[in-house]
Amino acid sequence: MKTHPKTLAIIPARSGSKGIINKNITPFLGLPLLAHSIIAAKNSQICDEILLATDSAHYAEIGKQYGANTPYLRNHTNATDNAPTINLILEALSFYEKENFEVLILLQPTSVLRDANDIIHAYKLFLDSNMQGLLSLSPAHSHPLLLRSMQGSHTQKLLDMPSSVRRQDMPPFYEVNGAIYINAIKDITPTTSLNDNPIGYIMETNKGIDIDTPLDLAIANLLALDPSLQ
Repeated sequence: MKTHPKTLAIIPARSGSKGIINKNITPFLGLPLLAHSIIAAKNSQICDEILLATDSAHYAEIGKQYGANTPYLRNHTNATDNAPTINLILEALSFYEKENFEVLILLQPTSVLRDANDIIHAYKLFLDSNMQGLLSLSPAHSHPLLLRSMQGSHTQKLLDMPSSVRRQDMPPFYEVNGAIYINAIKDITPTTSLNDNPIGYIMETNKGIDIDTPLDLAIANLLALDPSLQ
Protein backbone atom coordinates (compact mmCIF):
# COMPACT_ATOMS: atom_id res chain seq x y z
CA MET A 1 0.00 0.00 0.00
CA LYS A 2 1.39 3.37 -1.05
CA THR A 3 2.10 5.74 1.83
CA HIS A 4 4.29 8.46 0.33
CA PRO A 5 3.04 11.88 -0.87
CA LYS A 6 1.60 12.19 -4.39
CA THR A 7 4.69 12.71 -6.54
CA LEU A 8 5.28 14.17 -9.99
CA ALA A 9 8.53 13.43 -11.82
CA ILE A 10 9.63 15.84 -14.55
CA ILE A 11 12.25 14.88 -17.11
CA PRO A 12 13.18 18.01 -19.10
CA ALA A 13 14.21 17.16 -22.67
CA ARG A 14 14.29 20.08 -25.07
CA SER A 15 15.24 19.35 -28.65
CA GLY A 16 17.85 22.06 -29.18
CA SER A 17 21.40 21.16 -28.12
CA LYS A 18 24.80 22.40 -29.25
CA GLY A 19 27.46 20.13 -27.73
CA ILE A 20 25.77 17.00 -29.14
CA ILE A 21 23.06 17.38 -31.79
CA ASN A 22 19.79 15.79 -30.58
CA LYS A 23 21.61 14.93 -27.37
CA ASN A 24 18.55 13.84 -25.41
CA ILE A 25 17.75 11.05 -27.88
CA THR A 26 21.37 10.11 -28.61
CA PRO A 27 21.84 6.32 -28.24
CA PHE A 28 23.39 5.18 -24.97
CA LEU A 29 23.64 1.47 -24.17
CA GLY A 30 21.10 0.78 -26.90
CA LEU A 31 18.45 3.25 -25.71
CA PRO A 32 17.79 6.95 -26.32
CA LEU A 33 19.41 9.03 -23.59
CA LEU A 34 16.10 10.23 -22.15
CA ALA A 35 14.79 6.64 -21.85
CA HIS A 36 17.23 5.88 -19.02
CA SER A 37 15.70 8.52 -16.74
CA ILE A 38 12.16 7.42 -17.58
CA ILE A 39 13.04 3.81 -16.75
CA ALA A 40 14.79 4.82 -13.51
CA ALA A 41 11.74 6.84 -12.43
CA LYS A 42 9.40 3.93 -13.25
CA ASN A 43 11.58 1.39 -11.44
CA SER A 44 11.71 3.54 -8.30
CA GLN A 45 7.94 2.98 -7.91
CA ILE A 46 7.74 6.41 -6.30
CA CYS A 47 6.39 8.57 -9.11
CA ASP A 48 2.63 8.82 -9.62
CA GLU A 49 3.21 10.62 -12.92
CA ILE A 50 6.31 10.82 -15.12
CA LEU A 51 6.23 13.86 -17.39
CA LEU A 52 8.62 14.22 -20.30
CA ALA A 53 8.72 17.99 -20.62
CA THR A 54 9.76 18.54 -24.23
CA ASP A 55 9.19 20.98 -27.08
CA SER A 56 9.51 18.21 -29.68
CA ALA A 57 6.66 15.99 -30.92
CA HIS A 58 9.31 13.47 -31.99
CA TYR A 59 10.84 13.36 -28.51
CA ALA A 60 7.34 13.08 -27.05
CA GLU A 61 6.63 9.96 -29.09
CA ILE A 62 9.92 8.41 -28.01
CA GLY A 63 9.15 9.22 -24.37
CA LYS A 64 5.76 7.53 -24.60
CA GLN A 65 7.40 4.34 -25.86
CA TYR A 66 9.30 4.06 -22.56
CA GLY A 67 6.44 4.99 -20.24
CA ALA A 68 6.49 8.77 -19.89
CA ASN A 69 3.45 11.00 -20.33
CA THR A 70 3.63 13.93 -22.77
CA PRO A 71 0.25 15.66 -22.57
CA TYR A 72 1.58 18.96 -23.95
CA LEU A 73 4.66 20.43 -25.62
CA ARG A 74 6.73 23.00 -23.77
CA ASN A 75 6.17 26.66 -24.56
CA HIS A 76 8.93 27.79 -26.94
CA THR A 77 10.16 30.42 -24.48
CA ASN A 78 10.65 27.68 -21.87
CA ALA A 79 12.78 25.55 -24.20
CA THR A 80 15.64 27.87 -25.10
CA ASP A 81 19.28 27.79 -23.98
CA ASN A 82 18.68 30.69 -21.62
CA ALA A 83 15.32 29.67 -20.13
CA PRO A 84 15.62 28.97 -16.38
CA THR A 85 14.53 25.54 -15.20
CA ILE A 86 11.95 27.06 -12.88
CA ASN A 87 9.96 28.22 -15.93
CA LEU A 88 9.38 24.69 -17.25
CA ILE A 89 8.54 23.55 -13.71
CA LEU A 90 5.92 26.28 -13.28
CA GLU A 91 4.49 25.44 -16.70
CA ALA A 92 4.13 21.79 -15.66
CA LEU A 93 2.63 22.64 -12.25
CA SER A 94 0.11 24.92 -13.94
CA PHE A 95 -0.92 22.10 -16.28
CA TYR A 96 -1.29 19.64 -13.37
CA GLU A 97 -2.81 22.17 -10.96
CA LYS A 98 -5.94 20.09 -10.33
CA GLU A 99 -3.99 16.88 -9.69
CA ASN A 100 -2.88 17.96 -6.20
CA PHE A 101 0.69 16.70 -6.47
CA GLU A 102 2.69 17.28 -3.28
CA VAL A 103 6.26 16.48 -4.35
CA LEU A 104 8.28 17.28 -7.45
CA ILE A 105 11.26 15.20 -8.58
CA LEU A 106 13.34 16.67 -11.42
CA LEU A 107 15.54 14.18 -13.29
CA GLN A 108 17.88 15.47 -15.99
CA PRO A 109 18.06 13.03 -18.92
CA THR A 110 21.79 13.71 -19.26
CA SER A 111 22.43 11.99 -15.91
CA VAL A 112 22.28 8.52 -17.44
CA LEU A 113 24.08 6.58 -14.69
CA ARG A 114 21.71 7.71 -11.93
CA ASP A 115 19.42 4.74 -11.27
CA ALA A 116 16.22 3.84 -9.42
CA ASN A 117 18.09 3.11 -6.18
CA ASP A 118 19.53 6.63 -6.17
CA ILE A 119 16.04 8.06 -6.57
CA ILE A 120 14.70 5.82 -3.79
CA HIS A 121 17.47 6.75 -1.33
CA ALA A 122 17.28 10.45 -2.18
CA TYR A 123 13.49 10.43 -1.75
CA LYS A 124 13.78 8.76 1.67
CA LEU A 125 16.32 11.37 2.76
CA PHE A 126 13.96 14.10 1.52
CA LEU A 127 11.08 12.70 3.57
CA ASP A 128 13.30 12.17 6.61
CA SER A 129 14.42 15.82 6.33
CA ASN A 130 10.87 17.16 6.71
CA MET A 131 10.55 17.60 2.94
CA GLN A 132 13.17 20.31 2.71
CA GLY A 133 14.50 20.77 -0.83
CA LEU A 134 17.10 18.16 -1.82
CA LEU A 135 19.77 18.01 -4.51
CA SER A 136 22.29 15.37 -5.49
CA LEU A 137 26.04 15.88 -5.12
CA SER A 138 29.24 14.16 -6.16
CA PRO A 139 32.76 14.57 -4.75
CA ALA A 140 34.28 17.70 -6.32
CA HIS A 141 36.68 17.03 -9.20
CA SER A 142 38.87 20.00 -8.26
CA HIS A 143 39.34 20.85 -4.60
CA PRO A 144 38.60 24.52 -3.78
CA LEU A 145 41.96 24.76 -1.97
CA LEU A 146 43.64 24.44 -5.37
CA LEU A 147 41.37 26.85 -7.27
CA ARG A 148 42.29 30.48 -7.86
CA SER A 149 40.54 33.56 -9.22
CA MET A 150 42.61 36.20 -11.00
CA GLN A 151 42.93 39.94 -10.44
CA GLY A 152 45.07 40.97 -13.39
CA SER A 153 48.13 38.75 -13.05
CA HIS A 154 47.64 38.16 -9.32
CA THR A 155 46.02 35.03 -7.94
CA GLN A 156 43.32 35.02 -5.27
CA LYS A 157 42.56 31.95 -3.15
CA LEU A 158 38.94 30.88 -2.80
CA LEU A 159 39.44 29.52 0.72
CA ASP A 160 41.27 31.35 3.47
CA MET A 161 43.28 28.37 4.66
CA PRO A 162 46.70 26.86 3.87
CA SER A 163 46.79 24.78 0.70
CA SER A 164 50.13 23.10 1.41
CA VAL A 165 48.51 19.89 2.64
CA ARG A 166 48.36 16.43 1.14
CA ARG A 167 45.38 15.94 -1.15
CA GLN A 168 44.10 13.09 1.01
CA ASP A 169 44.12 15.41 4.04
CA MET A 170 42.02 18.12 2.38
CA PRO A 171 38.51 18.51 3.82
CA PRO A 172 35.87 16.98 1.52
CA PHE A 173 33.89 19.19 -0.84
CA TYR A 174 31.06 18.26 -3.18
CA GLU A 175 29.61 19.66 -6.38
CA VAL A 176 26.02 19.73 -7.59
CA ASN A 177 25.71 17.08 -10.32
CA GLY A 178 22.15 17.79 -11.51
CA ALA A 179 21.03 14.16 -11.35
CA ILE A 180 18.24 14.53 -8.76
CA TYR A 181 16.27 17.46 -7.36
CA ILE A 182 13.33 16.94 -4.98
CA ASN A 183 11.08 19.70 -3.67
CA ALA A 184 7.77 20.09 -1.87
CA ILE A 185 5.52 21.69 -4.48
CA LYS A 186 4.00 24.08 -1.92
CA ASP A 187 7.46 25.63 -1.49
CA ILE A 188 8.09 26.24 -5.20
CA THR A 189 7.84 29.87 -6.36
CA PRO A 190 9.03 31.79 -9.45
CA THR A 191 12.24 32.66 -7.54
CA THR A 192 13.04 29.09 -6.45
CA SER A 193 16.53 27.90 -7.39
CA LEU A 194 16.83 24.12 -7.18
CA ASN A 195 20.60 24.46 -6.94
CA ASP A 196 20.06 26.17 -3.58
CA ASN A 197 18.18 23.21 -2.08
CA PRO A 198 19.63 22.72 1.43
CA ILE A 199 19.63 18.91 1.74
CA GLY A 200 22.39 17.03 -0.08
CA TYR A 201 22.25 13.45 -1.30
CA ILE A 202 25.80 12.23 -2.03
CA MET A 203 26.25 9.96 -5.04
CA GLU A 204 29.25 7.99 -6.23
CA THR A 205 31.48 9.96 -8.59
CA ASN A 206 30.77 7.75 -11.59
CA LYS A 207 26.98 8.00 -11.17
CA GLY A 208 27.10 11.78 -11.12
CA ILE A 209 28.42 12.30 -14.65
CA ASP A 210 26.38 14.79 -16.68
CA ILE A 211 26.56 14.35 -20.47
CA ASP A 212 27.10 17.63 -22.27
CA THR A 213 29.85 16.88 -24.79
CA PRO A 214 31.01 13.92 -26.91
CA LEU A 215 33.81 13.39 -24.37
CA ASP A 216 31.26 13.13 -21.54
CA LEU A 217 29.34 10.56 -23.59
CA ALA A 218 32.48 8.50 -24.18
CA ILE A 219 33.36 8.60 -20.48
CA ALA A 220 29.82 7.59 -19.50
CA ASN A 221 30.03 4.60 -21.83
CA LEU A 222 33.31 3.53 -20.21
CA LEU A 223 31.85 3.94 -16.70
CA ALA A 224 28.75 1.97 -17.64
CA LEU A 225 30.92 -0.90 -18.84
CA ASP A 226 33.26 -0.74 -15.83
CA PRO A 227 31.79 1.08 -12.76
CA SER A 228 35.08 0.59 -10.89
CA LEU A 229 36.60 3.38 -13.02
CA GLN A 230 36.34 6.56 -10.95
